[in-house]
Order: sequence, then C-alpha cells, then structure tokens
Amino acid sequence: MKTLSKLSVMGGAAALFTAMPAWAQTATETAAEAAPAVDNAFIFNTLLFLIGGFLVFWMAAGFAMLEAGLVRSKNVTMQLTKNIALFSIAALMYWLVGYNLMYPGDSWSVAGWVGAFSTASIGGDPAIETGYATGSDFFFQLMFCATTASIVSGAMAERVKLWPFLLFTVVLTGIIYPIEASWQWGGGWLSELGFSDFAGSTLVHAAGGFAALAGVLILGPRIGKYKDGRVVPMPGSNLALATLGTFILWLGWFGFNGGSQLALGTEADANAVAIIFANTNMAAAAGSIVALILTQLLYKKPDLTMTLNGALAGLVSITAGPLDPTLFGALWIGAIGGVIVVVVVPLLDKLKIDDVVGAIPVHLVAGFWGTLAVPFYTEGTSFSTQIIGFAAIGAFVFVVSAVFWLILKATMGIRPSAEDEINGLDKAELGMEAYPEFAKG
Repeated sequence: MKTLSKLSVMGGAAALFTAMPAWAQTATETAAEAAPAVDNAFIFNTLLFLIGGFLVFWMAAGFAMLEAGLVRSKNVTMQLTKNIALFSIAALMYWLVGYNLMYPGDSWSVAGWVGAFSTASIGGDPAIETGYATGSDFFFQLMFCATTASIVSGAMAERVKLWPFLLFTVVLTGIIYPIEASWQWGGGWLSELGFSDFAGSTLVHAAGGFAALAGVLILGPRIGKYKDGRVVPMPGSNLALATLGTFILWLGWFGFNGGSQLALGTEADANAVAIIFANTNMAAAAGSIVALILTQLLYKKPDLTMTLNGALAGLVSITAGPLDPTLFGALWIGAIGGVIVVVVVPLLDKLKIDDVVGAIPVHLVAGFWGTLAVPFYTEGTSFSTQIIGFAAIGAFVFVVSAVFWLILKATMGIRPSAEDEINGLDKAELGMEAYPEFAKG
C-alpha cells in the first residue's frame, strides 16, 4: 500500500509540474493585457535628446579649456569666469524667453519672423504624440544656444570687461539667437524658402561668428598686437589645455550633429545617427591633417594651433549637412575647412582684426562653406537659397550685435584701461590669478 501511495503522489506531482507552464503562460498574457503599451520610439527619441544634450554640454568645457589655453596666463581666470557665467546666463534666458521665441508653434508674434515672448514650460504628462519628452528637447536645444555665446567669448578675449560682455550674452542668448534660429528650425520663413542647415553651420556657428566679428571690430585689437606694420605674436599660456579643449569639442560634436537627427526610434534613424557620427569624425580628421600639412609647406614647421583649429573648422564645415555625404564627401568638405583656417587667420591679421582664438575663421567662414556645401549631396536644396539664408542670418546677427555693442560702449564702456589690459584682466577685473605661483617666481 505504501508503494502504491508513493506512486500516486509522484504521479500527481508530475501532472502538476506538467501543467505549470500553461498556467504561467496564461498569467503572463493576462498581465501583458493589463499593462499599458510601451512606446519604445518615444523612449529612444528622448534618450537621443538627453545623450546628445549632455555631450553638447561637455562642449562648454571644451570651449573653456581651448580659450584658457590660447590666452596669455594673465587672462586665464577671466576666460574661465566668462565661460561658466555665459552658460548659466544662457540657461536662464532660454527658459525665460528663448525657447518659445525659437519654437513658437502657432503663437508667432510676427508670423515666420518673430516667435512668442513667453516662459518655457516642460511639466505635465508626457506628450506621446510629439515623439519625445518636451524636457529633453528643451535641454538639447539650450545647449546650442549656449554654444553660440561661447564662440563670442574667445574672439574678444583679453580686452573686454566682464559685465558688458555678460549683458551682451543676455541679449544674444535670449533674443538674437532664438529669433534667427526660429527662421529655420522653428518653421519660419527660411524653412519655407527651402534653406537647409541640419545642425547649425549657419544658425549656431556663423551666427556666433558674426556676433564676435561685430564685437571685435568695435572693441579693436589688443594693445601691442599690431605694431609698425607687423603682427606681434602673443602665444597662449597652455597648449596642453588648448589641445584638451579641442578633443572635448570633437567628442561633444557627436552629440551636436548626431542628436540633430532628432529621432532614434527606428532602424532607419539609428542608421542615420551612425552615418552622422562617421561623417563628423571624418571631416574633423581631414581638416586637422590638411592644416598640419599646409603649415609645414608654408612655414616650414607644423603649427599646433592651426592644426587644432583645422579640426574644429572641419567639424563646423560638415555640421550643415552631416547625413547625406559619403565618407569621401565628408573628407573633402572637412579638408576645405582646414584650408580656410590656414588662409583666413593671417588674412585677418593683415586687416588688423584681432581674433584671439581663431573663432571667426573657424565658425563664421567655415560655417559659410559648410552651408554652401549642402547642395552637393542633399536633394531639394540650392546654392542660391543657401546663400540667401546665410546672408539674412549674418546681416541680422551682425547689425543687432553691433548696435548693442555700441550702446554698451557709449553707456558703461566695454574695454578696460590700458594699464589694466597690460597687467591682465585677472588682477584688474577679478583680483584672482589662474597661476599665482608662477607670477611670484
């Protein structure tokens, strides 16, 4: 009897375990039916914005290091102060008015030209129909706004007062940049015209370059830069920092261009982001190598600062259209960016336009080239439309920037005294040196 009982128990257990998979399957199906559907495209699109955003944020560190390395040691603290302050101002102004000026939707103040003057809001439930979280878009686009201001900082280094510069940053990040960017990315008149600027060769880089050019022309060159018809070299304090800054910018550019695909929810979008990464890298490499070779040929020695700016010019050149070119296309587009740097830097010196870090050749001139190169590979674009867009944005940014710089010059002054400039703005404006031990000897 005991044997029979044991067999009965074992048979029942076997039957139970045999039936368990069916029960588990039924329970799983019931839970799946009860759970809300997950929008994977929404998640991946949002993730792209966030990852791209913090990569572009890291570019702020790149600009700070690049500028700190290319200015003289007596002005390093000033550059670092300007860079963290301008980023913070951009964050505040983009929330206060910039975001809705740039993306007005149906709330244009002047249709196609001027957006809505209102504060950004990112709260509430996820707007699934948009395809991404509103907060991620705000965060990503803010980084582009801050980048525009960083470009101005380097060009005007070593002879501009802190507070006038920061007041200009308020206007640039809150008004100037959002308005001109809305013409294309906000669905404004340039978008309707057919202008194309994928990630901002004109809207970000050339715009920053035009604002810098206006400021540099009104400010004038550094004391002693141009003397007796010759250019006096003023080497930077730390080329190691400048090189680090360039590599950081190179890294951040993958977010700058790759994130501008604005979607990662499909296989096609993922493939597009991969192509953009590869083309971005190729353009930077080509620009750097061309600048290296050209300086060897022209000056009998390679120039590190030209090589660094060659990489950056290659990056700016590919930014207007990083998706459509082949790898070879990205190579020659970036290579011409390297040529631009080597040619335009000494040209500006001949014109006595003192651009400390080479921002105007890298961002303005290479930005024009990148914008002009788009029709070579992107269907539906034309050279004439690209030129019109560049000229319109350039004129707007330059004129408004120049007017505001002139107002600042007339009211509070934008340049320190000759004595303060010679002694360095670190001591004069901040009372704090970046390298105090070296100064004491």
